[in-house]
Amino acid sequence: MSEGPFSSRYRLITVGAVVLVFVAAFENLAVTTVMPTISAELDGAALYAVAFAAPLAAAVVGMVVAGLWCDRTGPRTPLLLSVALFAAGLIVAGTAVSMELVVVGRLVQGLGSGATTVALYVIVARVFPPALQPRIFGLFAAAWVVPSLVGPFLAGVVGETFGWRWVFLGVVAIILPAAALLRPALRLLRQNGAPDTAGADRPRIDGWRIVWSIVLAGSVLGLSVSTELEGALVYLVAAAALVVALIALRTLLPRGALRALPGLPSVVSTRLLLAGGFFAAEVYLPYLFTESYGLGAAAAGLALTASGIAWGGVALTQGRFADRIPARVSLRIGSTLVVLAIGVVLLASALHLPIGVVIAGWAVSGAGMGLAYPRLSVLTLANSTPANQGFNSSALNIADSSGPAMSLAIAGILFQAFGPGADPGAGAGAAGSGFVAVFVLALAVAVAAFLVAPRATAAPRADAARGATAKRP
Repeated sequence: MSEGPFSSRYRLITVGAVVLVFVAAFENLAVTTVMPTISAELDGAALYAVAFAAPLAAAVVGMVVAGLWCDRTGPRTPLLLSVALFAAGLIVAGTAVSMELVVVGRLVQGLGSGATTVALYVIVARVFPPALQPRIFGLFAAAWVVPSLVGPFLAGVVGETFGWRWVFLGVVAIILPAAALLRPALRLLRQNGAPDTAGADRPRIDGWRIVWSIVLAGSVLGLSVSTELEGALVYLVAAAALVVALIALRTLLPRGALRALPGLPSVVSTRLLLAGGFFAAEVYLPYLFTESYGLGAAAAGLALTASGIAWGGVALTQGRFADRIPARVSLRIGSTLVVLAIGVVLLASALHLPIGVVIAGWAVSGAGMGLAYPRLSVLTLANSTPANQGFNSSALNIADSSGPAMSLAIAGILFQAFGPGADPGAGAGAAGSGFVAVFVLALAVAVAAFLVAPRATAAPRADAARGATAKRP
C-alpha cells in the first residue's frame, strides 16, 4: 500500500503546510469583516480600498522574490522568512494607531503571504511524489473551506468581543506553533531525498524580474483603485494600468503564456483566465442577491457557502482519483462546469430567475474549480525541474492573483457604466443591466479558459526548463 500525505514520512510537512494555508485563508476573509470598523475608528475611509489592494500588489513581489530565491538555494530559508514577514505584518497592522500604518502592515503581510505560497509549492515538488501531489493540492484547496464558512462570523465575534486588533494579533498565535512545527519538518527535505538546493548549477537572482514584479504590483494597485476615480480618468488609468500589467506579465510568466502556447504556458494562462472569470462573477453575486433578491448581507454571504463546500469537497476527492482521470479531462470538465455556472448566473440576472437556481448553479462552479485548480498546480510541477520550480510556481500564483485583479477592475468599470450610477433616474432596472454586463465579461473570460485548457499539458522533463524561461526586457 502506498504512503499517504499523513503517513509518518510526510505527516509533519503536510500538517504544517495545510495550517499555513488555513491561516492565510482565514486572515484573508476575516479582515474583510472588520475593515469597516478599522476604517471608522482610525478615520481611514480614504485608504479603505488601498488596504485591500496593497497586500494583493505586494504579494506579487513576494512571489517573484521567493521563486528566484527557492531556485537559488531551496525552499527552507525562504519559507521561514516569509512566515516571519507575514507575522510581522500582522503585528504592525494589529498595533497600528493610524490607517496608514494598517496599510503598511498589510503590505508587509502581502509580501510574506505571496512568498509563503510559492515556497510551499516548491516543497510539494521536492518532497511529495507526483502520485501524491494532487491530494496535497486538494488539501490546500480544502483548507480554504472552513475559513470561508466560519471566518467572517468568527472575525465579527472577535472584533465585537476583544476588538478588531485581535483579528490580526490572534492569528500570530496560530502562526508561531505552525512555524515551530515546520522547522523540524523541513529538515526532512534532505532525509527524504529531496535536495534543498538546486544543485551546483544554481540560477542567478535576476534583478530584472524583481523590477518587473514591482511594476506589475503597481499596475495591479492602479487597476484596483481605478474604479474609485471619476469621469474619463477611470478609463484612462484603467487602460494604462492594464497595458502595463500585460507588459510586465509577459516577462514574469513563462514564454508564450499570453499566447497560450501548448504545455506550461497554457497551464499558467488557463489559471489566469479561470480565476479571472470565476472571481469576477463571485464578487458580484452577494451584491446581486441584496439588490435584486432583497437578501440581507449575512444571507447573501451564506448563499455562496454551497460553492465553497463544493470546491473543497471536489478538490479533496479528485486527489484520490488522479491516477484514473487524466489532467486534460479534469480541466475540460472543470472549465465546462465554470462556464455553465456563470451562464446560469447571467441568465438569472437578465431574467430574474428564482434565487434557488442561482445558488445551485453557483455550487456547480465550485465543483468545477475544485476539479481544475489542483490539477493545474500538479501540471505546473510536472513541467518543472529543480532549477525552475520556484519560477514556475511563482508564475502560476502571479496568474492566480493578476487574473482576478484585471477582470474585477474591468467589471467595476462596466458596472459603473451600465449600472444605476450611469443614469440615476433609470431605477432598479439599471442595476440589473450592470450585473448583466459584469456576468457577460465573466462568461467571456471563462469561455477563453475553456478554449485554452486543452492545450495545458505536461511537457517532457527535458523541455521543462526551456519552457519556463522568461524573456528579458
